[in-house]
Amino acid sequence: MSFEVSAEAYDAFMGGFSEPLSDEFLAFAGVPEGGRVLDVGCGPGALTRRLIDRLGIQSVAAVDPSASFVDAVRARFPGLDARRASAEELPFADASVDAALAQLVVHFMPDPVAGLREMARVCRPGGVVAACVWDHADGGGPLAGYWAAVREFDPDADDEADLPGSREGDLIHLATAAGLVDVTGGRVSISRRYASFQEWWEPYTYGIGPAGAYVRSLDAAAVDRLRGLCAARLPAAPFEIRASAWGVRGRVAGSRSRAVPKSAA
Repeated sequence: MSFEVSAEAYDAFMGGFSEPLSDEFLAFAGVPEGGRVLDVGCGPGALTRRLIDRLGIQSVAAVDPSASFVDAVRARFPGLDARRASAEELPFADASVDAALAQLVVHFMPDPVAGLREMARVCRPGGVVAACVWDHADGGGPLAGYWAAVREFDPDADDEADLPGSREGDLIHLATAAGLVDVTGGRVSISRRYASFQEWWEPYTYGIGPAGAYVRSLDAAAVDRLRGLCAARLPAAPFEIRASAWGVRGRVAGSRSRAVPKSAA
């Protein structure tokens, strides 16, 4: 599984979902006006852009473990404090931001509780920590049709249904385990329009995330068969795909202390 891809490739794969999701997620998170916000796992910057538009670039910082994504947000938003780092080791001081947000990230964290706890550490007491993850487990995510075709093609294939946060209540449990208080959950939904089946299918061949990694693992004949199964499941173009994500929002009760690592390049 890889996210070391170009920003343009990721935008084609997920940008049409993550961009409208950013608006819904920000409304759900309730980010305070006038504060400093950290975008954890920023990717190419869908949520980052919304935060900058709302708060100004000096009030936003972003991190991502992918070097290509950090380069992309630095190029797209000159002057942004963007660093290469994982959620579990944020290169920021204790209580240095007012909110920390993670859009479509928790399910890919090696240790989600540690990542959320680290997000809480860098927030001031009373600050907001919020996250959202696609509803992969109940078929509400944007890749549901694709994974249904994969399971028809290969019943033993691992889809994303068991990733952390993908089921109702998962994020609430993780946030509570991370020590957040006033934890609340919710669900947000968006839709994306496709002009053709090829527009929908091609990004799966880019090797992005678990879905792309699965396609890359197949030989040419198997890829053609999977493509046909996907096409049979989708309506005639143009068509829309609706997608829902689980969200969680909590507050920081007190200080979190940890030695701050050196900033990654």
